[in-house]
Amino acid sequence: MKKWEMLNQLIESGLVAVIRRPKPEYIEHIVDALVSGGVGALEITVDTTDAYHFIQKIKRKFGHLALVGAGTVLDEQTAKVAIDADADFIFSPVFDVKTVQLTNRYGKISIPGVMTPTEIVQAYQAGADIIKVFPASALGVNYFRELRGPLGHIPMMPTGGVNLENVGDYIRNGAVAVGVGGNLLDKEAIEQGRYDVLFQTAQEFAGAIRKAKNSL
Repeated sequence: MKKWEMLNQLIESGLVAVIRRPKPEYIEHIVDALVSGGVGALEITVDTTDAYHFIQKIKRKFGHLALVGAGTVLDEQTAKVAIDADADFIFSPVFDVKTVQLTNRYGKISIPGVMTPTEIVQAYQAGADIIKVFPASALGVNYFRELRGPLGHIPMMPTGGVNLENVGDYIRNGAVAVGVGGNLLDKEAIEQGRYDVLFQTAQEFAGAIRKAKNSL
């Protein structure tokens, strides 16, 4: 799939699930529930046990249904290993120019993390495809509303603190997508093998995003 097609798929879904350090035996069950519930992109953080193995495995099994990428990527070396494992996108909590450049070189989606307007512009000028505004919980929906005026041409997404109560507000105030971790992946439900809970929550997030986009 070409990069522009992957970007369209991610934005059309609007929902990136952040999967961080689950027990290896749970991962495929988690992914199956999330994808079935409407999640369009799956981020496997690189601090997860055997992260690159699972990126490759999940890509082979679910890649026709959802994008699969690497998260918590801090440098270009880590990005290259993830890309070699067939990651569709590189998600980072920080902005590193060389990581953005390498990701673009290999035709993958670059999503660095920033906070300030200056960082947003610098990351976009460096070639980032979508800007991850992080941590969104410290900034809130109003921050997106204020950014939309001068920086509305830059595709941005909040990560950190996005929940069912505010996800629609983020979309209506300019976010092209959202990243959701703990509010999507109920740890207790996972431990109990209740993947139906994850499926239901994913459906609710996907529905809220769809409703907000349709209202624009």
